[in-house]
Amino acid sequence: MSTVKAESFRNITIVGAGVIGMSWAALCLAHGLEVTVTDPAPATESQVRAGLAAIVPTLEELGLQTEDLTAHLRFEADLAAAVAHADVVQENGPERLEVKHQIWATIEENAPAHALFATSTSGLPVSEIATILKQPERLIVGHPFNPPHLVPLVEIVPGKLTSENTVEQARSFYTALGKKPQVLHKEVHGFVANRLQAAFFRECVHLVAEGVVTEQELDELVTSSIGSRWAVAGPFQSFHLGGGTAGFAHFLSHLAPAMEESWKFLGSPTFDETTVKLLSEQAEAYLGNHPIEELAAERDRAQIALMRALGGLPPAPADSARP
Repeated sequence: MSTVKAESFRNITIVGAGVIGMSWAALCLAHGLEVTVTDPAPATESQVRAGLAAIVPTLEELGLQTEDLTAHLRFEADLAAAVAHADVVQENGPERLEVKHQIWATIEENAPAHALFATSTSGLPVSEIATILKQPERLIVGHPFNPPHLVPLVEIVPGKLTSENTVEQARSFYTALGKKPQVLHKEVHGFVANRLQAAFFRECVHLVAEGVVTEQELDELVTSSIGSRWAVAGPFQSFHLGGGTAGFAHFLSHLAPAMEESWKFLGSPTFDETTVKLLSEQAEAYLGNHPIEELAAERDRAQIALMRALGGLPPAPADSARP
């Protein structure tokens, strides 16, 4: 059984029980931690329990303990009470600054002085969220890539006043959960992974909207080329290798001018009515006959197989091997 050994991270409060919060809860429970979930929605408990049951097969593939997974799970609708004994507060609330301010003012007022404060906002600067706090040095962004229980990356983003101690606390916590935390050197809107995703997807939308390819064809193009390449070596390493024995410097001197010229022809689409209609119709034709749960399970199986092949996971147990 894999467990988080640091005693300072024993009690975890998950604020917000949506897709991200549920995933964080599953991962923490599978590492043997005490987890409190807080969300004002009346159906929170039933939805979380159903969601956790669906996540169990993936946790087992990751080699984590799932027997009696919810034995250390509790629900508390009152935020103040939910954080009263927390060692870590992982907040996943709505992407609205005024809501974040309300949440974090309550958390700071009621959580223990030693608790790690982390928000999984997708774009709001942590420095802006922290303006509500009396001790802004305690807050940091802990931004996962969905789903957090599976994808290794967590972007740790300190604010202008975040202390180095908070950064190291966050790094230790996410590492203990089996994640690959990456500390950013400065705040930037959307962080790094989401910015890359947005830039790439913009061109995907442009190519589909212009009729160059369909959505299905574009997905196949990506997964059979740069998708699989970048899973092994990122863009800079790939282009370093593309430069031959002289490496990246040779690539830049010989191929960068042509690449820079190609930037002029990249698209700038908008999600206007026509584009949204086209994208929605193609998505329905391409994927509409497959239940979301089925697609997600297939994605997770493939992601685990890839991580295992790249050495990010131990080999599958012998009793789970397929003939």
